[in-house]
Amino acid sequence: MTIAQITQAITPARKQLLNHALYSKINTPKELNAFLQTHVYAVWDFMSLLKALQIKLTCTQTPWVPIGNPQTRYLINEIVLAEETDLAPNGSRQSHFEMYLSAMQQCGANTEPITSFLNQVIETQNILVAIKQSDLPPNVKSFLNFTFTLIEQGKPHQIAAAFTFGREDLIPSMFTEILKNLQAKFPKVDLSELVYYFERHIELDADDHGPMALQMVEELCENDSQKWAEIEEVSLQALAQRSLLWDAIAEEIEAAKLVEV
Repeated sequence: MTIAQITQAITPARKQLLNHALYSKINTPKELNAFLQTHVYAVWDFMSLLKALQIKLTCTQTPWVPIGNPQTRYLINEIVLAEETDLAPNGSRQSHFEMYLSAMQQCGANTEPITSFLNQVIETQNILVAIKQSDLPPNVKSFLNFTFTLIEQGKPHQIAAAFTFGREDLIPSMFTEILKNLQAKFPKVDLSELVYYFERHIELDADDHGPMALQMVEELCENDSQKWAEIEEVSLQALAQRSLLWDAIAEEIEAAKLVEV
């Protein structure tokens, strides 16, 4: 198989996600904050996918020895550099997760739930236990369980599949959908940090990280048909989990409307 064949195989699931009803439901500051307060878990767990690849495909121990393909090492380390220490709007260095938290605070969204959850992760020292014990909605738990079970049990090419086709190759189109008319809908809300975050991701992933990730998948699979089949399987699972996450946010917004009525 090839990248083009994988892309063709996942196109229906990708289109369904990019046409999700959620995008049309974010019309008030309260609805925007509902989106941010759930989407933040995907912003956070993304870094664990990336770090899992860095651990598996580069040397992160001492004594250092060269591991794997130098080009793949470069791709991973280059992405880590930008994702973990990018330029924030004020010129400081921040991870994209920290940027997102700052943008949430600027919008008036509640960051306490994600902060409490991360404290629970640290206290339990077991991410799957922390997810199980949390009061997160079922679809959010499913999304996180998929990520961390894959990290724990998956082979490098399988983790790369979720990272590439469930995140890096998807994000520019997905964030473009979110950005459409965003500022026009919320003229009285300062969205400068949030817009910066989305635009920065669109720029990096479309121009650099997306193509890098696709190259990484090709290098990990080469001509191994079994690996390519597993790439397709995991990619479809990752897209399905994202759709479930979007479902959870859309349902929360609709439930809040019923309460208000």
